Amino acid sequence: MNISTRLTRYLIDKNIPYQEIGHFHSNSSIGTAISSNISLSEIAKVVLLKNHEDRKLMAILPADHKISLSALNERLHGQYRLMKEQDVYQLFSDCNLGAIPPAADAYNMNMVCDEKLDKLLNVYLEAGDHETLLCVDQEGFHALMTSGKHMNFSHQVFH
Repeated sequence: MNISTRLTRYLIDKNIPYQEIGHFHSNSSIGTAISSNISLSEIAKVVLLKNHEDRKLMAILPADHKISLSALNERLHGQYRLMKEQDVYQLFSDCNLGAIPPAADAYNMNMVCDEKLDKLLNVYLEAGDHETLLCVDQEGFHALMTSGKHMNFSHQVFH
């Protein structure tokens, strides 16, 4: 599978410039960072959540961070939990398993973005396969994240 067509169509429609960065096949953020020679802190990863009303939420955070569900739920006054893998696969049928692009609007989802990503000059996005990252600059990333709430809800994990 290649780059998500839904993602590229969305980026083109919204006039968000990006650069494709190819890398060796990798099923992990760490492997992707090493093969791309990019810091984990500059790669945006996705954690998919849902609440008791089945409302879905895409949480976007740096790849070297771990989500704090308690912090997120407190700030959102919600009760979100991790989505089951089978539910995730159905929502992202144009992507390889585990290669979800951090572009909630392209998939008609609500989102929350960790503020740590807002401060980066460039952010690298999973593109829907396990061999490509997309690099967007700060302005492009902000355009991609405009509909989401921005807050701190993660903490760094040392690898």
